[in-house]
Amino acid sequence: MKRLGITAIGVLQCLLGGLNVVFGILSILNVFFGEVGLFWAILLIVSGALILIAGIGMLSRQDWAWISTLIIQGLNALALAVFVITGGSLWLGLSLLFSIVIIYYLLKPEVQEAFPQEEEGVLSWVTTNLGRLLLALFIPLLAFAVLLRAFIFLRDSAAPKWIIAIVAIFWGVGGVALLFVLANWLIEQLPARWKSRLTPFVFIGPGMAILAWYLFVPTLRTLWLSLFGPESKVFIWLENYVYAFTNEGMRISFRNNLLWLVLGTVGCVCLGLLIAVLADRTAPWFETLIKSLIFMPMAISLVGAGVIWLFVYAFRPAGASQIGLLNAIVTGLGGDPQAWTFIQPWNNFFLILIMIWMQTGFAMVILSAAIKGVPYDLLEAGRIDGANEIQIFFRIIIPYIRGTIVTVATSIALVTLKVFDIVRAMTGGRFGTDVIANQQYEMFRVQDYGKSSAIAIVLLLAVIPIIWFNLRQFAQQTEAFR
Repeated sequence: MKRLGITAIGVLQCLLGGLNVVFGILSILNVFFGEVGLFWAILLIVSGALILIAGIGMLSRQDWAWISTLIIQGLNALALAVFVITGGSLWLGLSLLFSIVIIYYLLKPEVQEAFPQEEEGVLSWVTTNLGRLLLALFIPLLAFAVLLRAFIFLRDSAAPKWIIAIVAIFWGVGGVALLFVLANWLIEQLPARWKSRLTPFVFIGPGMAILAWYLFVPTLRTLWLSLFGPESKVFIWLENYVYAFTNEGMRISFRNNLLWLVLGTVGCVCLGLLIAVLADRTAPWFETLIKSLIFMPMAISLVGAGVIWLFVYAFRPAGASQIGLLNAIVTGLGGDPQAWTFIQPWNNFFLILIMIWMQTGFAMVILSAAIKGVPYDLLEAGRIDGANEIQIFFRIIIPYIRGTIVTVATSIALVTLKVFDIVRAMTGGRFGTDVIANQQYEMFRVQDYGKSSAIAIVLLLAVIPIIWFNLRQFAQQTEAFR
């Protein structure tokens, strides 16, 4: 009976896979092209080929075929469940029941024993990674379909809004949690060799898939658009990249970004390190107070900081009442008011000062925690050997927290490379203060999507080495990436 059931499943899969391949080929040959469409025809051929291979493996009692069939039927059941939830027919319900019966049969211990465990091979490797990929993709897709159905139902409901809100919370959070519990339970029914391979991807897979969808896919799309003209219709190869590196405005932007990268990063790290060391030597209540005040600008958005400093740098002609704090101080000391954001190239330094004001608190908090981790015995040993406080700082503290300094520096460097809000709010990129991100925005604003995409890719390439270096440093300090 057991062999008969396995053979029947194998034969059914061979028939279903063969029909899918034939129907897909006929669709491409325009026999049924109008009914199916090219994309679905190719999908039919690929899925049919996979089902056919799994069916042949079932007939020959291959271990990889058992898990492949289980994955195929599991995905089929999930897909049918989505269609049934969103208003499917009786035939879809019967198909769903048929897939559940096959899954239940394959999970029986005596059926699992009919498939001898094999050594890790190419097919086993492909099946394992295919299962991981499908687990990663299908859980968020099913969750989205179920939540969408619930949203439509609640939207059209005449119930009071507070009831709808409560139901939505329980449906969303509870539904996703139940989905993960169900997926984990199904994985737990597998043999130990497959369970250890697939279980982690039930939980981290969906997150990785969603991250890829929102980061990796848009990056590829941007790269593709960067090869087209302004209206994304004419393929112009690398002309947009030639513009990015030869245009005068872009060269000014590169220069300014380099200034931001060097002066902004060095200023934040050095000032944050200095404050962290000095605050560490004060009374605890004063240390808490001064750190709170210096960290406070981190709670302000970059645009908000830009607006605040617009008033600090505000300019009125000589003799008029100065509303800008800086010009009020200058005129109070007998000087002439200055248009600080107009003076080239010094206006770039005044803008960089805003970033230093905001990010110094971040550097101070991280470096202060690292300094407190320096062993007291090590510091005392240095003092006993005759080292003064400056020597202890440069020869003991700095080497001990070097990894933290590098991590903080690279984190701030990423912020300075992508700077946009401060420049946009303060000068709009005028008066020689333009940066790469603002150039990208300007191209997007005039609907030149090709140049805008090319500038975005250039900025991404500039950021990637710093991200890689930052992760490498983090891996050397912790075991998280090992």
